[in-house]
Amino acid sequence: MAAADMAVEKESCYDEFFLNFNFLDVPCLKTVISKGLGIGIILGSVLVKLPQIVKLVRASSAEGLSLQSVLLELVAITGTMTYSIINRFPFSAWGEALFLMLQTLAIGVLILHYNQRTGRGSAPGSAAVPLTPPALITALQASNMPAIIVGRLIQAVTNFQNGHTGQLSAVSAFLLFAGSLARIFTSLQETGDALMALTYVISSLCNGILVMQLLYYWNCCPPVKSKTE
Repeated sequence: MAAADMAVEKESCYDEFFLNFNFLDVPCLKTVISKGLGIGIILGSVLVKLPQIVKLVRASSAEGLSLQSVLLELVAITGTMTYSIINRFPFSAWGEALFLMLQTLAIGVLILHYNQRTGRGSAPGSAAVPLTPPALITALQASNMPAIIVGRLIQAVTNFQNGHTGQLSAVSAFLLFAGSLARIFTSLQETGDALMALTYVISSLCNGILVMQLLYYWNCCPPVKSKTE
């Protein structure tokens, strides 16, 4: 949705609500709900992966977490953020990507640390390259979908092979699932971009798989490793 169109819509909704006292105008109600959801998702994203980070630190272990899955998720998040910035989408439509990127990066560093491979890799590069052609940015955004699918499937397969979800945080997984579902609506409402909406549809389905695994393996715990002298 273009900035000029958004400005016109805001003015129209202001007139409907505060001049005509028409609080049941459907298009304006959709706009208000979308904005509210967007802001709520952004505020929630500030802490959404904190339970996962805390769980890793407390356990001093990354048991059951796939580094490849985390790296692919990081690529997808930064790709979405870049695509949104290039297309000048409102911050309320993508702002959580910034905070998710930072928290996912922290999780990747912790996995490397607890797997004692801290010096064997570097974090993926930062997302946005201002001079990147828009067509390339669109192609990169489209490639996020395979990255999301493969990343989540790697984690799902890891859970299946282990017979438990290890240090995967249920709180973070449930919040990510709920947030991606809400983003389908806000993407269509605030950006009108089908590619963005489809990305969140795929993300919701993949997050749903992890949520179902968390419920299925709820009472399963990683085996206790005996310490050897």
